Amino acid sequence: MTTAAAVDALVEQIAERGWAVVADFLPGEIVAGLRTRALALDRAGLLAPARVGRGTRSVERTDVRGDRIAWLTDADSAPADRAAQVALASLRLAANRAMQLGLFEFEGHYALYPAGAGYARHADRFRDDDARVLSIVLYLNERWGAGDGGALRLYVADDAIVDIAPNGGTLVAFLADRFEHEVLAGTRTRLSLTGWFRRR
Repeated sequence: MTTAAAVDALVEQIAERGWAVVADFLPGEIVAGLRTRALALDRAGLLAPARVGRGTRSVERTDVRGDRIAWLTDADSAPADRAAQVALASLRLAANRAMQLGLFEFEGHYALYPAGAGYARHADRFRDDDARVLSIVLYLNERWGAGDGGALRLYVADDAIVDIAPNGGTLVAFLADRFEHEVLAGTRTRLSLTGWFRRR
């Protein structure tokens, strides 16, 4: 599937049900480059324990979430980073055309969950700030097996859940104000590029 076809499939699914999953969103060599970048950041000690909340009220809560993260910056100019940014910009423009979401920018980070770590059920939109509109998770894992765990559990209705395996290259997108979700613990290190399209 080309990136353009993947974008079209994502937008169609989001418009229809509010969430979407597409395998092979990016070519394997770009996913591998992003994975290499995330692991290099970790080896350099540049992935920090994630926090919950925001601003001065954010706190480290390993009982809630166990990942380490590094925020994306304008200085991220490796070829794989640039290719991912271009693909995500295409998704932003297509979603705006199809659904008038007013998406303006992408705020994201690399995330590394060690074996046994997860993230308890939560929503991505803050109670007093509706800037985050569309949540994005791009998985960077290599040869993920059915027994490795680490699924994203999406609560799609009162009594319905969808578990999405973190297979490398798969992109998940969902409306931030509609779907609570959690990260189930895995048996090995789990990598992703995670973030949100924001409106002004």
